[in-house]
Amino acid sequence: MNIYDLRRFGTAVFFVISVTVVVVFVLVSNSLVADLAAQERERMQIWADATKQIADIGQNPDASPDNLEFLFGIIEQNHSIPVLLTDNDGEILLHRNFDLPEEVDSLAPWVISPANEAYLRGKLNSLEKRANVIHIIISPDNFQHLYYDDSKLLRRLSYYPYVQLLVMLAFIAVVYFAVNSTRKAEQNKVWVGLSKETAHQLGTPISSLMAWIELLRSTGTDEEMVAEMDKDVNRLSMIASRFSKIGSRPNMESADLNEVVARATGYMQTRISSRINLTVSLADRPLDVEMSAPLFEWVMENLIKNAVDAMEGSGSITVTTFAENNRACVTVADTGKGIPRKNHKTVFNPGFTTKKRGWGLGLALAKRIVEQYHGGRIYVSWSEPLKGTTFRIELPLVNPA
Repeated sequence: MNIYDLRRFGTAVFFVISVTVVVVFVLVSNSLVADLAAQERERMQIWADATKQIADIGQNPDASPDNLEFLFGIIEQNHSIPVLLTDNDGEILLHRNFDLPEEVDSLAPWVISPANEAYLRGKLNSLEKRANVIHIIISPDNFQHLYYDDSKLLRRLSYYPYVQLLVMLAFIAVVYFAVNSTRKAEQNKVWVGLSKETAHQLGTPISSLMAWIELLRSTGTDEEMVAEMDKDVNRLSMIASRFSKIGSRPNMESADLNEVVARATGYMQTRISSRINLTVSLADRPLDVEMSAPLFEWVMENLIKNAVDAMEGSGSITVTTFAENNRACVTVADTGKGIPRKNHKTVFNPGFTTKKRGWGLGLALAKRIVEQYHGGRIYVSWSEPLKGTTFRIELPLVNPA
């Protein structure tokens, strides 16, 4: 299992644990809400029992009124749960703890204004559709019905699990993106440091090789051989220059993409196996883009090298340029072993490689150069195991048709 498989596994574990924690919190919160709802039901049952006993005392002249004060105290102690008491005909006998549209006359609290009547009727219609009702049997032919709504505390608590869920999901998202951004920032610093240090380390031996070439020329060494050595040393110098540009904004100039691609493929043509057929098809019109030509040539060389490695010695590579949707496009198609779909994005991550040797930096650098420096896009446009892969680069045209 490579580092990216481990990262995917770690991300999956993180999300599973996060979801589990969220579910546990929501279940606990819902349990608390259910317990509070049960307690309010018990309070309303006591309220209903007190109402029945008061009605019994009123209907029985011989009953002792000694506990009336206690019973009325039970009813008066309810300051939080909205209640409606109705008779069999649906007439409202009593109401408490509703936010009425009009104030109740303190001298005649039993008088209900038309506005309050309409409001309470609406509440009654709503409560009749719910299970929050207790039926009070006053006598065999006399029933009362106690409807009650959730208290403000219970309503607030019922929303709390969902608020908590949103807050926790937001927190998890912020933590994930913060960690991800920090990791990318650290990677960028490593990239810049590694690139500049590589350019610095290459500088001294390149200068020494240039001096040795001049010495060989002065001693009458075969000029053709010296010329080939000079080409390779100049190539090393260009590579060092490319590394030194990583981390700083390169000079961007208008250039024809066809010419840059032709130079890069021409250089690679003489340095790949004769068993690999490299075909180049350029657009029939100039594709002017803002680019750093040396860096983009590096991208093309990396893609071609990867294609050569994927074919393991024989096959064909087709490089094509064209314009599409106001963008200049390059495709590099090979007949190699292909890339599994799950790795279409992972191949651009630093350190990802399927080769036995190599650091897995080529495509990561290519992505950085194309997307961060050139404002373009590079991706796997097609791949099928054992049939091949096509990489596609898109850059903004300077003068779209």
